[in-house]
Amino acid sequence: MQHWIRLYFQVPLVIRLLGTVMVMMTLFGIIIHLLEPNSFPTLFDGIWWAFVTGSTVGYGDYVPLSLPGKITSILLILAGGGLVTFYMAMLSSTTVRHEKALTSGEVDYRGSSHLVLVGWNERTRQLIDRIDGENLQEKIVLIDRSMNHFYERLSYVHFIHGDATEETTLEKANVKQAGMAVITADPSKKEQQSDQSVIHQIVAMKGHNPDLFIIAEVLTDRQRINAERAGADTVIRSNDFMSSLFYQELYKKDPVQPFDLLLKLLTSRQFHETEIPKELEEKPLLQALEYYLKDGCQVIGVRKEDKVTFDLRPEMVLQKGEALVLFTPFRH
Repeated sequence: MQHWIRLYFQVPLVIRLLGTVMVMMTLFGIIIHLLEPNSFPTLFDGIWWAFVTGSTVGYGDYVPLSLPGKITSILLILAGGGLVTFYMAMLSSTTVRHEKALTSGEVDYRGSSHLVLVGWNERTRQLIDRIDGENLQEKIVLIDRSMNHFYERLSYVHFIHGDATEETTLEKANVKQAGMAVITADPSKKEQQSDQSVIHQIVAMKGHNPDLFIIAEVLTDRQRINAERAGADTVIRSNDFMSSLFYQELYKKDPVQPFDLLLKLLTSRQFHETEIPKELEEKPLLQALEYYLKDGCQVIGVRKEDKVTFDLRPEMVLQKGEALVLFTPFRH
């Protein structure tokens, strides 16, 4: 008996109250059916009357006529009415608490194959907007320690408040079952400190999920190799990228705007690498250009082992084992 009592109190309060309400109403329904079988001809009629009476709705379609039946009705109103009211109040309170816990980042994520974003900043915000705009149906878990509340009303984003190097935070984000992760650099820190923090987060996530595909952002080139050694699959050096854009803007020789042009390209197309088809082996590059252009794809480079060349000439002969670097439309 003690085991069942302990088990009962281990059940969440809302479910426990709902179960108690169901049992009590069913019990009163059986009792009234047995006391007045003429007024309550079926067991369901008795249970229906108990729920209607206990919830103080009182349709009046079934009414007890005998003294025992009326006493049972009084007990039901005293016991059941209060219990139902308490249950509804508790349900409302629990809903409010759960919503507050969600916005505060305290609720564990139970899904799988999701995308984990570390750090709330303009880059992650735009990435989330882009994913939403492309209607990719991606499940996103955002980890950030600088925000106490996540006020964005995004149903597909689950917020976890905490440090991505801590075990409890990674467990809340269910990193063990995540598919990918993006770790962004913290702009509020010095470059060296920001990169070290990113590397620590990579190590923590890889220790939690060795198969996790991680894209990491570093600010200094000298930390790139450390990020790769820590387990990052792709390392983005944002400072190098921005410096190249600044150089392009400074020394451009025509009216084209390199930054705007690159932004438009990257928002409409993506890089793709594919092995050279058999029908294009030992053929000039010009045939490959025409072959892929039919599908709206541009050949921008040729990879041979670890070396990529962008100096393309129509007469180049494609060799077996080489790969083509393409610029393709999204979802190609």
